[in-house]
Amino acid sequence: MSEAVVTLKKGEGRSLKAGGMWIFDNEIQSVTGSFRDGDMVLIHDFDGYPMGKGFINTHSKIRIRLMTRDSARAVDGAFLEKRVRNAWEYRKKTVDTSSCRIIFGEADFLPGLVVDKFSDVLVVESLALGIDRFKTEIIDILKKILAEDGVRIRGVYERSDAKVRRSEGMEQIKGFIGEPFETDVEIIENGVKYRVDVRDGQKTGFFLDQKYNRLALQKLCKDARVLDCFTHTGSFALNAGIGGAREVIGVDASQSAVDRARENAALNGLEGRVSFLCRDVFEMLPELEAEGEKFDVVILDPPAFAKSRSSVKNAVKGYREINLRAMKLVRDGGVLATCSCSRFMTYELFTQTVAQAARSARRRLRQVEFRTQAPDHPILWAADESYYLKFYIFQVVEERSW
Repeated sequence: MSEAVVTLKKGEGRSLKAGGMWIFDNEIQSVTGSFRDGDMVLIHDFDGYPMGKGFINTHSKIRIRLMTRDSARAVDGAFLEKRVRNAWEYRKKTVDTSSCRIIFGEADFLPGLVVDKFSDVLVVESLALGIDRFKTEIIDILKKILAEDGVRIRGVYERSDAKVRRSEGMEQIKGFIGEPFETDVEIIENGVKYRVDVRDGQKTGFFLDQKYNRLALQKLCKDARVLDCFTHTGSFALNAGIGGAREVIGVDASQSAVDRARENAALNGLEGRVSFLCRDVFEMLPELEAEGEKFDVVILDPPAFAKSRSSVKNAVKGYREINLRAMKLVRDGGVLATCSCSRFMTYELFTQTVAQAARSARRRLRQVEFRTQAPDHPILWAADESYYLKFYIFQVVEERSW
C-alpha cells in the first residue's frame, strides 16, 4: 500500500525545518491517501517539497512524529538497528553504562520510546502509537547489540503507564516483556548502591538524569550538615553521605519512597549519618526556619511543578517559595543546589524565579555551576521537549555579611 501524503500549510513546520521532530495538528493543510493511525506517512511542504516521513495519529495534537528526513528511506529492521546501535555507541562514549538511559525518544531519533538499563534489566516506556508497533523488535535488536559487548539482559519490564498515552488513544499498560523476573534490581552509581523497583517505582524506577549532578555535590558535602528536600528514594542524600557529610536529613512526602530511602541507606552502611523523614517540604521548611536551624548544604530536587503551559504561573510561585525558604536555611557561605525538571519552566524563567527568591530572602548568590541532565539524556536542539532539567549550585551569602 502506498503511503499517504501530509501537506503542511504555507509558513508552518518551522520547528521541523529547524531540526525538530514534531508536526502539530494545526500545521497541516491536507492529507491525501488512506492510512490508519500509527501508519507511516510522507510529509510535504506546502509547495510539494519532500520533508521526510513519520508516524501519524489523529488522536494526538502531535499529529506526526518524524522518523526520517529521507522520504525514500524504508523504516525497516535495518533502519531500526542503525538507530539503536548509534544510541548505544553514543552512551559508551559519554556515560557510565552500568545503568543508563539507552534510548531517549526524539533525541535518539526514535520518537516516543524510552529504554532505561538498570544493571542487567531493561525498562521500556512507549508513549507513541507508531513506535509502539516496533517496540518488541527494537528490544530484540537492543539485546542483540548489548550481547555483542558481553552485556546479558536477564529481563525486560514495560512501564508504559503514563497518562500521556491516553492522548495518543492508547491504554496505559505495564508488565513483563518476556519471562518474569525479580523486579527489585540493585545498581551502583557514583559508588552508591540502590535498590531500584522497576515495577512500581516512579517513572521507570529511578531518576538517572541526575547522575552527574549528584556526583558534583559529593565533594561539596564533606563534613557538612545537609538537608535534602524531595529526596524520593534518597539519591542526593546518599551521595552527600558517601561524600563525607557528618549529618544528612532527607525529606519526602511519600512514605513508600522514604522506606526505600532508608533501605538504601542501610545498603550503604550510612544509617548513622543519613536519616529520612516523611514530611511535606512546603510545611517543614518554615518550621525549620522558625526553629533557627541552619545547614551547610540544602538540596532542592522537586517534582515537575509545571506539567503543562497552563500550570506555569502557579509553578513559579512554588519554585519561588521553596527557594526563598531554602536560602534562609543555608548557613552564611553555605551551598544551595536547586533544580527544575519541567520543560515548561524554561532556563530563563527558572533563573529569574531563583533570582527573585534571593532578593526576597536578602541573600546573594555566587554561582558555582550550572548543569543539566546527564549525557544519556541528550538535548536535541530545536526539539524543546528534550531539554527539561535545569540545575544550579550556588554559594549563598547574607547581604550584610559581605
